[in-house]
Amino acid sequence: MTTTDGSGTATTDHDSSCCGRHPDAGRRKAEPKAEQKTQESPQERVNRRWNEILQETRVAQTGVQILFGFLLSVAFTQAFRELEEPSKVLYVVTVALGASATAALIAPVSIHRFLSGQSMKDEVVSYAARLVVCGLVLLALTIGCTLLLILHVVLSGTVATVIAAVVMIWFVLCWYVLPFRLSRQGPRSSSGAASSTD
Repeated sequence: MTTTDGSGTATTDHDSSCCGRHPDAGRRKAEPKAEQKTQESPQERVNRRWNEILQETRVAQTGVQILFGFLLSVAFTQAFRELEEPSKVLYVVTVALGASATAALIAPVSIHRFLSGQSMKDEVVSYAARLVVCGLVLLALTIGCTLLLILHVVLSGTVATVIAAVVMIWFVLCWYVLPFRLSRQGPRSSSGAASSTD
């Protein structure tokens, strides 16, 4: 149907209808859906957080497993038998830290398996997140002790300690100080707030 507005311009009902020939109509219909999608339900949020934890633990588990396997193999080498007593003590501490990091990073999988089907996903995600943070701390300590152990074999004690300390400071800056600083700043825009990483 054709109508005439006050200026004498003829318009048709097709202008306001939703057929595929009018790009504006398709845009008008798509916009409300985009606005509705900005909010996620509690169930979607907990599922997203769980998937993020799984991705994070896959990366960390690979690193700690390779490192732990290396540490276990060191004890069977000829060079290990020639280590002095302080270095052997450091080795034992390093292996214990590596084992603890492995346990913490694999624990979310075990918790999820034992509590699967018991409607406790919120609790599983909460404790899994804490275990991943704990595992990362233990992993950083394991890497630092491993570096110190290897450098003590290659270099003098003081130089090895200084290099290991510098590397550990870098780990702290990258893994802990930077995320903490970013969390204090908050998202830069409203779009960043919609896609939070909590």
